[in-house]
Amino acid sequence: MSEPGKFRALVLTETEGKVVPGIETLPDTALPSGGGEGDVTVRVAYSTLNYKDGLILGGLGKLVRRYPHVPGIDFSGTVETSASLRYRPGDPVILTGWRVGESHWGGYAERARVQAEWLVPLPDGLTLKRAMALGTAGFTAMLAVIALEDHGLSPAQNGPVLVTGASGGVGSVAVAVLARLGYKVTAVTGRAANHDYLKALGAADILDRAEIAQIPVRPLASERWLGCVDTVGGTTLANVLTSLRQGGSVAACGNAGGNELPTTVLPFLLRGVNLLGIGSVLVPYEQRVIAWKRLVRDLPMDKLDAMTQTIPLEALPAWGIKILSGSVRGRTVVDMADVGRIT
Repeated sequence: MSEPGKFRALVLTETEGKVVPGIETLPDTALPSGGGEGDVTVRVAYSTLNYKDGLILGGLGKLVRRYPHVPGIDFSGTVETSASLRYRPGDPVILTGWRVGESHWGGYAERARVQAEWLVPLPDGLTLKRAMALGTAGFTAMLAVIALEDHGLSPAQNGPVLVTGASGGVGSVAVAVLARLGYKVTAVTGRAANHDYLKALGAADILDRAEIAQIPVRPLASERWLGCVDTVGGTTLANVLTSLRQGGSVAACGNAGGNELPTTVLPFLLRGVNLLGIGSVLVPYEQRVIAWKRLVRDLPMDKLDAMTQTIPLEALPAWGIKILSGSVRGRTVVDMADVGRIT
């Protein structure tokens, strides 16, 4: 904990085109304005490490254009000061989206100042730590499941639902939620070491990613999947589209496999499949509240705890490299009050 009037943060600076992270102690006056009429200052308790955070920590993808910068695309904590009637000091809150950690200072600091409309109250039944064990990844996974169900997916249907990139943050939560809801989940992973982990989350079957990572040979393949949560994109998404059942949907929420989509219109014309883009950045308040409440209801907390590891702020640069290499499994929580411990 920093002394009064100051806060610790992971600060990115740019020197000769190279982005360098470092832990600094800053005065409260360094916090930028939230940019709205109802600014709220939050004492951050936890943040998370997401794939996008890894890109930002590595200075990749031009997600951040102004330095110095504090990354971290989500956080949970308690309100310290508020110019909004919606929140009072002491209220527990969550933030995901709104370009926090990209164009606005984010969660890798002991304090954050944001617009009130970007926040949601911590729902009943959820702790601040578990909120970030879910974080942007869990929130995105829930949005994907809701979108699939809105387009007709139901546990009453007979058949498997596919989750690609299943050992990552979004994929892990999607597997656990879908299994809890009664779906038969097929999880895709490229690491044999993840099989037991995914089975414990509720996956009924495991598929090696090599089976669906190549450019499709035919515009249509045998019908296999009722639906899919795809976190990969690229040729994997193209393969999934060719093998969805009639009227099936894929909720696409990642592009780690690339932005190109080598497919044809035939899955859409001849099988009536739906490609649903899931964006978690600018989500209306009411939809965010619904998604968080669904996570509390539909995700077993023991499954969430099993997929979560905790690191201190100081460990972030090294873990940013790990997540980009694909060697981070599940969810990684950053404990802003902890120093030196990794569990």
